[in-house]
Amino acid sequence: MQRFTISLDDDLAKEFDAFIAAKAYANRSEAVRDLIRARLGDAVLAEAGAQRSTARARVAACVANVSYVYDHHEQAVTSRVLDLQHDHHDLVVTSLHTHLDHHHCMETAVLRGPAAAVQALAEQLVAQRGVRHGNIHLVPLVAGQAHGHGKGDQASHQHFSPLT
Repeated sequence: MQRFTISLDDDLAKEFDAFIAAKAYANRSEAVRDLIRARLGDAVLAEAGAQRSTARARVAACVANVSYVYDHHEQAVTSRVLDLQHDHHDLVVTSLHTHLDHHHCMETAVLRGPAAAVQALAEQLVAQRGVRHGNIHLVPLVAGQAHGHGKGDQASHQHFSPLT
């Protein structure tokens, strides 16, 4: 682990300490690490998003939690979100349907794949007419080592981990 020192003016330090307390961080170091991870992750995802149309682009992987609320009595919105999920079955890991009341449901979908494709699908889901309170949380992933399981196993797969 590396250490570095930063200087903050008194007002910014007070605001940061209030942020740390409000978010229940154990200390300043944990908060700084979390903020750095978030900014680095945002940069990776922004790069992938900017390169959506570039064929030579390095494709960063990500996982996303997409949640949105809709009225399940509006059959058109139900059909559209389900069709989108089925059309992108390669990106949809799972989904959870939660009944909030007689009319409203919250859908939570976990997506995984190339960052540009995951981000595009997530944005399409929350932008559907009839969807309310949509939220997207993207986490960039880095590729680990590919390997197989078992003796002589020719099939291999790739593991992905969050940025550290």
